[in-house]
Amino acid sequence: SKMDFSHNSLFGYIEDLQELTIIERPVRRSLKTPEEIERLTVDEELSDIERALYLLSSGQDIQGTSVVANLPVLMRQNPAETLRRVLPKIREVLHVAGVEMQLTAAVSFLTVLQEESVSIHTYSHSFLHIILQNLEHRDAGVSNAWLETLLAVIEALPKETVRHEILNPLVSKAQLSQTLQSRLVGCKIMGKVANKFETHIIKREVLPLVKSLCQDVEYEVRTCMCRQLEHVARGIGTELTKTVVLPELVELARDEGSSVRLAAFETLVNLLDMFDADDRSQTVLPLVKSFCEKSFKADESILVSLSFHLGKLCNGLYGIFTPEQHLRFLEFYKKLSTLGLQQENGHNDNQLHLQTLEQEKKYISVRKNCAYNFPAMIVFVDPKNFHLELYSIFFCLCHDPEVSVRYTMAISFFEVAKLLNSDVYTIHKELVTLLQDESLEVLDALVGHLPEILELMTNGGENNGSESKLLSIPDLIPALTTAEQRAATSLKWRTHEKLLQKYACLPHILSSDQIYYRFLHRMLTIILTNNVLPVQKAAARTLCVYLRYNRKQEQRHEVIQKLIEQLGQGKSYWNRLRFLDTCEFIMELFSKSFFCKYFFLPVLELTHDPVANVRMKLCCLLPKVKSTLKIPTDKHLLQQLELCIRKLLCQEKDKDVLSIVKRTVLELDRMEISVDAFQKRFYENDLLDQEKERQEHLLLEMEQLEKQKQKNEGRSTNINDKMFEKKRRDSKTSSVLAKSINLSISGSSSGTSAGKEEKKSKLVRSQSFSTQVLHPKYSNIDKCPNKSSATGYTSSISGMGKSCMLSFRDDSFRTHSAGNSGNAAFPSSSSRNLFNSADQKNNGNKESQPRKMSM
Repeated sequence: SKMDFSHNSLFGYIEDLQELTIIERPVRRSLKTPEEIERLTVDEELSDIERALYLLSSGQDIQGTSVVANLPVLMRQNPAETLRRVLPKIREVLHVAGVEMQLTAAVSFLTVLQEESVSIHTYSHSFLHIILQNLEHRDAGVSNAWLETLLAVIEALPKETVRHEILNPLVSKAQLSQTLQSRLVGCKIMGKVANKFETHIIKREVLPLVKSLCQDVEYEVRTCMCRQLEHVARGIGTELTKTVVLPELVELARDEGSSVRLAAFETLVNLLDMFDADDRSQTVLPLVKSFCEKSFKADESILVSLSFHLGKLCNGLYGIFTPEQHLRFLEFYKKLSTLGLQQENGHNDNQLHLQTLEQEKKYISVRKNCAYNFPAMIVFVDPKNFHLELYSIFFCLCHDPEVSVRYTMAISFFEVAKLLNSDVYTIHKELVTLLQDESLEVLDALVGHLPEILELMTNGGENNGSESKLLSIPDLIPALTTAEQRAATSLKWRTHEKLLQKYACLPHILSSDQIYYRFLHRMLTIILTNNVLPVQKAAARTLCVYLRYNRKQEQRHEVIQKLIEQLGQGKSYWNRLRFLDTCEFIMELFSKSFFCKYFFLPVLELTHDPVANVRMKLCCLLPKVKSTLKIPTDKHLLQQLELCIRKLLCQEKDKDVLSIVKRTVLELDRMEISVDAFQKRFYENDLLDQEKERQEHLLLEMEQLEKQKQKNEGRSTNINDKMFEKKRRDSKTSSVLAKSINLSISGSSSGTSAGKEEKKSKLVRSQSFSTQVLHPKYSNIDKCPNKSSATGYTSSISGMGKSCMLSFRDDSFRTHSAGNSGNAAFPSSSSRNLFNSADQKNNGNKESQPRKMSM
């Protein structure tokens, strides 16, 4: 609407502005006047005790409340004076104190008890009477606060004190003539003291009061006492529970008040373990069946509680169920699981109009409780029958329209996977669904146990063969990448950080190539582009884990080179700081020799960084860097470290950096460097480092074995192809004699040429092996030597070269050898570095093609 600038409208605007100014005036008047400030000022020379007494006597309420809140501190500093002078004053003030001071006093008294500032005898003598005095305060909130303090005190008090000071006065307070609040307090005290005394005392002094309160005229008292019957039953034992408590519960379960019936039902469920089989089958089961039947008809108030306790109830009564009853309770659970999602009896329109908002909330709570009880229901039906009996319900709950239901399913997903064990592959689709859920709350709940779930998904189905495991992975990888991207684009960076931390488990789940192509480069991108520091650190650590378990040396070298170039030598100082964080993770996850080989010198180069923050972080990291050195192997690196420190001491101009450098120098001087041989003081660290180094060498050996296996498989494939071709030609010789002669001649000639081609390919591979050069990108990365394997391989190549006297200018020979060169696999790590990568060779890279040579 357009603004009206007429005279009347402007006058209205001015009136509005005047009203705003009037509203602001009381705020200005609320400031303290000099007289009020003078009255609130306290002499600074007063001691803590004197100041507390002064404020309680002549101060305002807020000052008195601060003294009461500070009571635990006064008790720690000077308990004798506080009990003698301050506590009587607090007791006097509490008679007329407001609600805030009363609540503060209840909390302070409980804190004094928990801190054990005084003995329990002194506490009961000084504090207990004040607690009992304020227990029946007219304000319900204050009364409950003092009651909570009293219940905590009863736990610590001696039996005699409880009996004389609490139990004996309780008999009069629990009478019908007392107020409702007094009787409610008596119910809760009954439940607490029941575990304090022997059975005969409870039977004589407590049980008569319990029966009286269970028959109270007010439904609030009956409800409160019914909820305390569980504590009473635990205190009196199984026999008295059967004869005294169970009849009261049966009567309360038929009470006219819905809240009383609900309390009786929940108490029955909680006491199932105290009833024998006869009580369960003859008394409890009929009551439970009655509750279930009435829940959908006349008593919907119990529906939410029934759905919450259904799992515990079904498993508690499992031994006495007949097959028909077992099926009936299972169908009841299925009905609750879809409550509110579908309308029955064809009355959709009328029911939708009648369904209120409260009903919708109730139905959502019921389905959420069903999701909570799903693991218990799997135990109820037996995991072997999961797919037949419960999978449809599991599917519905995972696709429920309400976020809270799906959130509960995501939390319990790990428990479900554990119970299914070898049949866990049946819920793989639901895992993918929850990973791709539109709500990040669901994803956050699922991520908590994601490593365990993924391990069960890939390894749990061993009894079903490896095919089911392999089929589950292709759907899993896109779901994991989608979940990470959705978390990255949201504002909930904590969920993103948590997800990246959990993704560190993937090397135990997926293959090295899958991680390299789908996850590793994504982690590097997050480090370079994300703006949240915890997320960047989580990505850096996960990337280091991926690098730790990568099986291809070529890929490892590429990642190391990118870390050094894009982070360590990056244009942004922020990236260089993240490089130092990454180096910390490298030192944590890798062996000392690995760090010294690839990252030691790039880290020292940052001593010349133009940004002071980078140099400061580097100086703090230098002690850890020095701890990776071993003497005498790394003596030259130690000299480089000392040279850099001298330069920092001499050339550093920033005073903050210089102060850190000086502290670092003192710390480095106190450090002792480990030697190559084991020392007693460094034994555990050296043993751990040796294990890391052994695992790194094992990865290299596994890579070589895989390449050798690929080479052998390639050879066996060629042999099988030749045998198949020979059988095919032999089968044709029986049909036409003339053709068979020609075919056999051509076959023999082709077989001869094939043998020659194989020899030619071997010789050309040997020449390619001897003439191949390193890619310039990795020329600065050392190779892993394996002299024995390389020597053996070279001698075999020379033997083949002597046996083959062929022309190297035949075009057909070059084409054939180029095709076979992709299958060549060298067992040594040194030969690995002579070729760029296994992927480049498989793709037919030009660098792996043989060159024209003459003998």
